Amino acid sequence: MSNNTHSLTLGYVLWILGFTGAHRFYFGRPVTGTVWFFTGGLCGVGWFVDLFLMPRLDNGADRRFRAGKYDYSVAWILLTFFGYLGIHRFYLGRWLSGVVWLLTGGLFLVGYLFDLWTLNDQIHEANGGD
Repeated sequence: MSNNTHSLTLGYVLWILGFTGAHRFYFGRPVTGTVWFFTGGLCGVGWFVDLFLMPRLDNGADRRFRAGKYDYSVAWILLTFFGYLGIHRFYLGRWLSGVVWLLTGGLFLVGYLFDLWTLNDQIHEANGGD
């Protein structure tokens, strides 16, 4: 059975914003995502190289994270566009923290940043991962 948890197509869409590290966060690489964010994708060089590394990043995420009830792509789209409102947390059934995010702008954006680092693990856990 295939464990296709992440979408290569969405990865390429996020790569367009790659100098922000969006695609690296999506594929479960928060450390390099943060580096890309603060360095403009390593001054554009790392961003360009990632164009060719994208299938490898996708395969790594598919091996690492568990598929299940919650879709990684849906959760990441919700986080990307509505993260400060906590919509992704409502999607994952985390109503209390969703309300807190909604009322505080994602805990004053600090919680939003936390979710960039941990969303894949949150989904993995919600899908019954270890």
